[in-house]
Formats: sequence, C-alpha cells, structure tokens
Amino acid sequence: MQIVVTGRHMSVTEAMKQHAEEKAQRLVRFYGRVQEIRAVLDLDGGQPTAEFIVAVEHAEDFVAREQNDDMYAAIDTASDKLERQLRKHKERIDQKHKGHLSEHQEGQ
Repeated sequence: MQIVVTGRHMSVTEAMKQHAEEKAQRLVRFYGRVQEIRAVLDLDGGQPTAEFIVAVEHAEDFVAREQNDDMYAAIDTASDKLERQLRKHKERIDQKHKGHLSEHQEGQ
C-alpha cells in the first residue's frame, strides 16, 4: 500500500506530512483492501483544505475533503470522514456475503 502526500499552492512541512501519513495508516485498519491513499493539502485562497483519495480493490475511489482554519484539524476531520465511509462500505460487503453464506447453507 502506498501513501502519497502532496501540497497544492503550498509547501508541505515534514510535520504535516507525518500527521497526514499517520491518519492515512489508520484507514487501512478499517478496510484491508486499500491499494493507495493520496492526501492533497491545499492553501488556495488562504483557507487550508485537506483532501484524501483512497483507492481500494473492486470499488470506486473514496474521497473526503475538509476545510478548516487549521490544516491539522482539516486533516483530522477528512480522515474521520473517510473512516466512516470505509467502515460503512465494509459493513455492506460483510452483509452481502453473510446473505450469500446463509442462502448456500439452506440449499444443502
């Protein structure tokens, strides 16, 4: 799994990069099929924005974007949004497979 942190209209400090990478690593815990996580930190117009794009197997990319007066708070909130999205996606898949298993067992 690859984590890429980039800056748009700003240079990313090592502390910001490390914070974004730590938050991105936590996302893998909720869904193990993550292939790549891209974090784009933007300072366009003076409003710090954090955007996470998560590529997973067999699904479309998950995206979360957050603006805040503080870049670290934006990173935290965006990663929390993605955490909810990934958890919900995993629950849907688990429920789908659970239904298939029970149908298979009833047919025997």
